[in-house]
Order: sequence, then C-alpha cells, then structure tokens
Amino acid sequence: MRTRPPAAPARCSVVVPVRDDEAELRGLLESLAQQQEPPAEIIVVDNGSSDASAAVARAAGCVVIAHPVPSIAAASAAGYDAARGELIVRCDADSRPPPGWLRAHQRAHAQGGPRTVLVTGPGRFRLPAPLGGLLSGLYMGTYLLLTAAALGHFPAFGTTMSMRRDWWHQVCEETSRSADVHDDMDLSFRVRPGQRVRVTGAVAVEMSPRALRAGSGLLLRWRRAVHTLRRNWRLERPWQRWAARIAWRGGTR
Repeated sequence: MRTRPPAAPARCSVVVPVRDDEAELRGLLESLAQQQEPPAEIIVVDNGSSDASAAVARAAGCVVIAHPVPSIAAASAAGYDAARGELIVRCDADSRPPPGWLRAHQRAHAQGGPRTVLVTGPGRFRLPAPLGGLLSGLYMGTYLLLTAAALGHFPAFGTTMSMRRDWWHQVCEETSRSADVHDDMDLSFRVRPGQRVRVTGAVAVEMSPRALRAGSGLLLRWRRAVHTLRRNWRLERPWQRWAARIAWRGGTR
C-alpha cells in the first residue's frame, strides 16, 4: 500500500506595520533571517515614518508598502491584502521570534485543521527574571481573559499571530481600518461559530516592555480598546456571541 507523502508546509508571508521604529525593526529582521523555515516574503508597511524604517526594510530585501496615513489597522490590512503566502503571519517591529517561530505557526495550522482560522501566542517582555515573567503573565493573562469574555473565544495578539490568507479575504471587508481600533482585537471579532482561534506557547515571542510605560501611550491603548468593543458590540452583544457558539457546539453532537 502506497503512503501519501506529507503535505508541504504552507508558505508564509510575514507582515510588519511600522512607524518610526528603525532600531527595533532592524532587530526583528535579524531574527527573521535566522528562521528555520524562511518566509516566502516579508512585507513591511511603512505607516508614515520620518526615520529610516523603510530604508532598513529595503536593505534587508523586504517588500515595502507605503501607507502614509497613520493607522495600525489600515497599515496591517494593506500588508495582508498584498500577501501571497497561504499563511499571513503578523508581528510587530519589537517582536523577537525564536528560530522555530514560523515553523510553529505552520504546524499549529496544520494540526488545527480547517476550523482553525487564527493562531496566536503570548508575548514575553524583555526584562530580567523573575520580573519579566511576572509582568508578562499579568499583561497577557488580563488581555486574553477579559477579551475572551467579550468575544466568546480567545483573541488574537498582533505581536505574534497568523491566519489563512483565504480567511482574510472572506472577512477583510468587515474589518475596520480605523486608527481608533486595536486591529488584532477587531479582527478577532470576525471569528464565527465553528471557527477557532488556537492559542499556543509554541509561537511565543519576546517583545519590548514599552507597553508597560504609563502616559499617553497607555491611555491611547485603552481608548482603542473601548472603541473596538463599542464598534463590535453594536453589531453583536457578548451574550449573543456566546449563545451562537454554544448553539453551534450543541448542533455538532
């Protein structure tokens, strides 16, 4: 009996939105150059940088897309629209993925099957132990649990996430490109009953601790979170999402 050869791993397009972050971007591109499974392409979306971010990306051989109007959601979406790989993998300029990161994303999608439309994992702050671990756990745990209560399932985390390109094209028209939303949270609201977000530590990355800084940046993140929830709750309340997911599970028995 002839055995069927294993399917080739899905080709990955890595999308990185960036604005005035050349030093962090350089570190990310160095990490991506060490991947055990090289990406088919790296798309850097320059979101109106005044520094050398675009030049750093071009020097590393990346595809550079200019999106001068500031909006992380719109910049990310422009990269997703241009991606050619079967898997679209998103990270930030301050993400530091380990060498097996892309391979772990491919494996998670293959193991999850067609129901898995998004794969995500934790970010770990680049801080000395044990402080880094404690703050990372608190930050990620709060985001995952509180957002899951609103969604009816776990959310994607833009610092390390991936999705099938065909799914993106199914939901892209429903996804906000406003500067006022958290793009990863808004995208998570597009996941329907019968679809799944897979959370796995295998795709974890290190990240800058700058998200912990108090000030205008922290306030802006909270405002985006509130705006994202309001936008999506107008379309569907949390209890309606939970009810639809519970009904779907009951119907599959």
